[in-house]
Amino acid sequence: MNKSANSRRPAFLGLLILILVIAGAFLFSTFQQNNQPPKTVKGFVGGEKINFLENEEVKKILREKYRLKIDINKAGSLDMIRASHENVDFLFPSNQTALELYLNTIGPTYKDDIIFNTPIVLYSHKLVADALVQSGLAESVDGVYQVKMQALVDKMAADATWADVNLPQLFGPLTVDTTDPAKSNSGNMFSGLVANMLNGGQVVTEKNTAAILPDLLHIFSKLGYMETSSSDLFNQFLKTGVGAKPLVAGYENQLLEFSKLNPEAWQKVKDDIVILYPQPTVWSTHILIALDAAGEELMIALKDDRIQQIAWDQHGFRTGVYTAKAAAETFDVPGVSADITQIIQMPNQKAMEQIISAFQ
Repeated sequence: MNKSANSRRPAFLGLLILILVIAGAFLFSTFQQNNQPPKTVKGFVGGEKINFLENEEVKKILREKYRLKIDINKAGSLDMIRASHENVDFLFPSNQTALELYLNTIGPTYKDDIIFNTPIVLYSHKLVADALVQSGLAESVDGVYQVKMQALVDKMAADATWADVNLPQLFGPLTVDTTDPAKSNSGNMFSGLVANMLNGGQVVTEKNTAAILPDLLHIFSKLGYMETSSSDLFNQFLKTGVGAKPLVAGYENQLLEFSKLNPEAWQKVKDDIVILYPQPTVWSTHILIALDAAGEELMIALKDDRIQQIAWDQHGFRTGVYTAKAAAETFDVPGVSADITQIIQMPNQKAMEQIISAFQ
């Protein structure tokens, strides 16, 4: 009995030593990994996502959990596809058209995935929103302003003025200010939405783009200078008042994010600034295009549950983390729509290329 026990002792000790060696190697490897500087991933990003990517908690999660650090350059969704991609790990545009352009002009991506979405909306002031309701171009449903896009586009194509929609105190034609469709995603998407309305509410294809281009260009020609950044346009809207930019197109997340990042300023304007949901609207789909393995690491990291929560809670990007009802209640912003149901698809990439070329 003692001999048997003694014979098992060396085997047990050997196994214990092996376990300790493996554990030690694992701890050493973990220690080394945690003390390695984060890998820097470089890429182009739409301006509307800058605050999200510079969020200190997002950066901490990327650094500590995924050992990543982001080096970003702001660029329009289409411009970043056309730019040089030397020493670039990822592109982070804001629509499907940008991905289609990449596939058609460059080729297959290394990897790509949707990180989050946000609908195109209109921003205005309560004075304007109520006048649009009175003129039949919009309605308020359970406190949510909804714009009848077909009727609004028909008015703009017919050269209606602000006076024609019960706003004689505003000067000039009825317009929606937007970014340059040839350079910025929000303007690009809004032009696609307007094009669909000019096509009788049907999605424009490359076969019928030519028919709607004269009216489309006429509508946008009234805007004069157009900003090239969605964030710049939104800031101008907030700073210049109702007379300068009565109605602008942008992303839903912009106002939601502003209310979180600038709570004191938001309290001063929340009774005046209004969000209006086009019926129908289009989704701005924020797709990360990984150009290499480092870009793919970032793509995976941005799908992290906590990062996705931050994307909604603090920056207003719609993700799969929350239910629609909870999403609307997260913000102290009147008139946030719980559901985005009336959606029309964007024209395909070939049709959008024709539209973009016409604006250049």
